[in-house]
Amino acid sequence: MQFRRGHLRYFVAIADEAQITRAARKLQVTQPALSRAIGELESELGVRLIQRHARGVTLTPAGERFLVTARAAVSAWTDAVASARSHAEVDSSAIEFGFLGIPPGLDSPGALEEFPQAHPGIEVRFRELPFPHTPTKSWLADVDVAVCHAPPPDPGVWRHVVRYEPRVVLASAGHPLARHSELGLAEVLDETFVGLHRSVEPAWAGFWSLDDHRGAPPDSVTPDRADNPQEVLASLAVRRAITTVPASVAQALSGVPSGVVAVPLRDADPATIMLVGHDDRASPQVMAMRGFARDIAATAPGPGRTGPRLDAR
Repeated sequence: MQFRRGHLRYFVAIADEAQITRAARKLQVTQPALSRAIGELESELGVRLIQRHARGVTLTPAGERFLVTARAAVSAWTDAVASARSHAEVDSSAIEFGFLGIPPGLDSPGALEEFPQAHPGIEVRFRELPFPHTPTKSWLADVDVAVCHAPPPDPGVWRHVVRYEPRVVLASAGHPLARHSELGLAEVLDETFVGLHRSVEPAWAGFWSLDDHRGAPPDSVTPDRADNPQEVLASLAVRRAITTVPASVAQALSGVPSGVVAVPLRDADPATIMLVGHDDRASPQVMAMRGFARDIAATAPGPGRTGPRLDAR
């Protein structure tokens, strides 16, 4: 086969974005170069993978089947590179700490202030991540550990529960629900929710649109393809839509003039905030962070109440 490994990554990006223009922007390549690469891939395989139309592209039946293998190959390569780099950097005194949207400690900085005090020789470097995708090990490729609501289980990833947090509803200040002091599930299940990117792990994405209580995705979602919290906030600001988040996210947003209002949701199951990381990155620095997370969890209340805050969604 003459096509390069990058061609598989290009194909996966096109499948996720459903549009050549967006995929090229995401990959930081030109549209002609991307189209040429996909043409070479199709030529080598001897099948048509995508069908172009006025609104973007769709996968052919052969493309749908090939996507499963291509995505697995891209993930395997990413994992291999990450593993090699982790072993090369095993002597580093730093921890790459991943988070989603709200910087760790912004909601209650005390916990993360205690870690460097207890471990002055360890440097923590923060890195923002997109919403989780599978495999979780691939999502974590650029960091040593991350904190968020429970990502999908992965045999190569350890997970420690740090705390449980109630979910709250986020909506624009002009949304009718924003006038409520508290909401129940029956009042929000039929609302329009912000649409997330198709690459976001479905069960994780569905948790924020209350699929776990509805038993299915919402009937109405926005046309957005958000894959990070900033894009969700942008959608909320201009649309009559809602989403849910852990309570600490809402608390952190309360001091930011975003035009978004948080309303407590009284009868939804809580979010499970976890510290997660790679099984094959067992440096002394990472082990110290894991021990720190266990100490926090030991003092946290159970699922019915909000516990100590290390970060959120």
